[in-house]
Amino acid sequence: MSNSIKSDLTCDVLVIGAGVGGLATAITAKKLGLDVVIIEKEPFYGGTAAFSGGVLWIPGNHHFRDKGVKDSREAARLYLRNEVGNFYREDVVEAFLDYGPKMLEFFERETEAKFVPTPYPDYHPDVPGGVDIGRSVTAAAYDASRLGPELKRLRPPLKTITFIGMMFNSSNADLKHFFNATRSLVSALYVARRLASHIKDLVIHGRGVQVTSGNALIARLAKTAFNLGIPLYTETPAGRLISEEGRVTGAVVGEANIEHRITVRRGVVLACGGFPHDKSKIGAAYPHVRRGAEHFSPTPEGNTGDGIDLAKQAGGRFEIRYPAAAAWMPVSKVPMGNGKLGAFPHLVDRYKPGVIAVLRNGRRFTNESNSYHDVGAAMIEACRDDPETAAWLIADHATVRKYGLGFAKPAPVPVSGYVRKGYLIRGRTLAELAAKAGIDAAGLEETVRVYNRGAVRGEDPAFGRGTTTFNHYLGDPESKPNPNVKPIGKGPYYALKIVMGDLGTFDGLDTDVNGQVLDDNGRQIAGLYAAGNDRASMMGGNYPGAGITLGPIMTFGYLTAHHLAGIEP
Repeated sequence: MSNSIKSDLTCDVLVIGAGVGGLATAITAKKLGLDVVIIEKEPFYGGTAAFSGGVLWIPGNHHFRDKGVKDSREAARLYLRNEVGNFYREDVVEAFLDYGPKMLEFFERETEAKFVPTPYPDYHPDVPGGVDIGRSVTAAAYDASRLGPELKRLRPPLKTITFIGMMFNSSNADLKHFFNATRSLVSALYVARRLASHIKDLVIHGRGVQVTSGNALIARLAKTAFNLGIPLYTETPAGRLISEEGRVTGAVVGEANIEHRITVRRGVVLACGGFPHDKSKIGAAYPHVRRGAEHFSPTPEGNTGDGIDLAKQAGGRFEIRYPAAAAWMPVSKVPMGNGKLGAFPHLVDRYKPGVIAVLRNGRRFTNESNSYHDVGAAMIEACRDDPETAAWLIADHATVRKYGLGFAKPAPVPVSGYVRKGYLIRGRTLAELAAKAGIDAAGLEETVRVYNRGAVRGEDPAFGRGTTTFNHYLGDPESKPNPNVKPIGKGPYYALKIVMGDLGTFDGLDTDVNGQVLDDNGRQIAGLYAAGNDRASMMGGNYPGAGITLGPIMTFGYLTAHHLAGIEP
């Protein structure tokens, strides 16, 4: 397949954007007998999902049902009602609960997609309707060399969360072996085999091909799309939509000097990834950006609100409505060489015992073992009167060597290089560390003293850290009596500055249940649909559990495709 379009085309459905929403919609539509074309403005397919954990939140899914895990539709509905609050839409929630399990079975039956049950608790398991296990599944690992020549267009994983390009994440057994490599012969041998296999892949393919998480999900969906003969044109941006007599009938695509028309018989689906890199939109939507603070998103730079802008030109409604317009993710800035910085998303280290987070005044502000979104929201609120929205992770030497800190790897990787490059700040005493980091020394010393007083008993009276099953999930089970809490011990001490990022936007276009874009009067715009992060999230700006983005995205992509085909799901 040539990377870019060479002539005018006619098809049933044009999908603009090759992330998980676009691919899921396109594959389903093709399976239902429609002629589909996908275009993507970037050189890679995969979108934000290629950087993600590849987790889907699907209540009532067959994986856990077959294992005898008890859940109910009523409990899931109650949980969503409590989590979504005033933004709860009964029609959308009921459709999600109806079709989420059917979607999962469809993709596992009809495509290369495979999932494994993942024992993630809901992020708020103590909220009525929440569960400790049973709603999250993760894309199974995949040998991406099966993509053949199309491997080169698969978006690589986020560099900052790989080790020489090798993938592993918090829900993968690899991580435990890498943490234990210096303490366990079994883990050391496992790591040695993984490294040897990965280096071989680098030599043969120029990149790692044993992919996991979101990269595996995208590779599996893309392989299906290619097997089905769906044209996927990269480096092909959409310039404008074409409308005739009140109906969207296609789009003009390509670069300004080489444009082509794609005419559609059924509809255009906007799946362009939301707006995390649209400075104007995030300036209006993100509270910390409105007050002048920095935002450093690890999402693909091409996610600049294109789908929303195209829909607005056709009369589509978009508004900033949710209290949290995005999935907040605290990140640190990693020196990548040549003056470039990469974003490291803090998915794991905050949960580990002996790591705390403080503000510039040296005080803690939240339960560090809550979800990234909850910690991010707490950070934005705690810094509302500060010109900078930032915090610092604090740990002693033994903790950093055992678990690492951010991009800094655990032993045996030396810590000195991270200090020399300015990624980590080191001090012999807490006062020296505070002075170097720009933190109030008296505040930090008092915080550590008070924290340690409870931590020696495995307790956190201030914020209740380690009191939920979700807190425990990414803690250290060997830390007794609390996998998330232990005292900060002897120096030297380390500080790592974190700022706000996101995993994608929640605000989006108004649509009906089937994904048809609505205008300012709530009327459907014929022939125009939105999927993925271009469509307003059903979660109302909250983040109830692992996979609440990708689960609904694939479910409603599946539903949108059925609507385009005129077939009941």
